[in-house]
Amino acid sequence: MCIRDRSNSKLSEDQLRELQRCTYFNKNELQQWYKGFLKDCPTGELDKTEFQKIYKQFFPFGDPSRFAEYVFDVFDEDKNGKIDFKEFICALSVTSRGKLDEKLIWAFQLYDIDNDGYITHEEMLRIVDAIYKMVGSMVKLPADEDTPEKRVNKIFTLMDKNHDGKLSMEEFKEGSKQDPTIVQALSLYDGLV
Repeated sequence: MCIRDRSNSKLSEDQLRELQRCTYFNKNELQQWYKGFLKDCPTGELDKTEFQKIYKQFFPFGDPSRFAEYVFDVFDEDKNGKIDFKEFICALSVTSRGKLDEKLIWAFQLYDIDNDGYITHEEMLRIVDAIYKMVGSMVKLPADEDTPEKRVNKIFTLMDKNHDGKLSMEEFKEGSKQDPTIVQALSLYDGLV
């Protein structure tokens, strides 16, 4: 269901029913989000550069471009290089209102850059490094987490139960429940939704 018809600034009843079925938003909220989406993306699609600009508004004191790129790749479910409204609203629904397990699966997809079903130390380092660049000097970190390397080492010590140098979905879910800051970066939209 790719919504591209600019002449129609409202979702059809069928589109609304489908989106209500697969998101945590009601009819009114979906119409409002769609109106806003079309205002920001008159073509009905969002590309990586536009997506990065949105993140820049939230993180003006850091550089969110790399993190936004990784998030974009998870939003872009059909991997066509664009985010349509359905992809946008479904991802927003999970990250803002989803149950903890849904958020953890979404976060796992973010960290599992090569989509092989595991998060390696290197993959997590790339994401954590991007998060540190994004928040810039806005956050004062404890000494044992003041570099991306220290943070990732700490996470792997906590989560990598079988010490194989990679995290399975189960290890990631269990560890994230012990350390909620791992999915905190996904809470960007909580205040908006």
